[in-house]
Amino acid sequence: MANLTLSIDKELLKRGRSYAQSRGTSLNALVRNLLSDAISSTDAAVDAMIERLKQSSGDSKGLKISREELYRH
Repeated sequence: MANLTLSIDKELLKRGRSYAQSRGTSLNALVRNLLSDAISSTDAAVDAMIERLKQSSGDSKGLKISREELYRH
């Protein structure tokens, strides 16, 4: 496993350690799990969105809308 150095505010570090301890884990494990969860859920959400787009029957028939037109409506 690789090491990572982070710079965070002292108060945030103190609160983070307290939070992790109250849940019976280390701050290191807490950060690792949070990062893993964030990456996993983001990948899953993006994959699901792409799949829905692939299955969509929508067809713009070549209609193009400018950004300005989009925000006017």
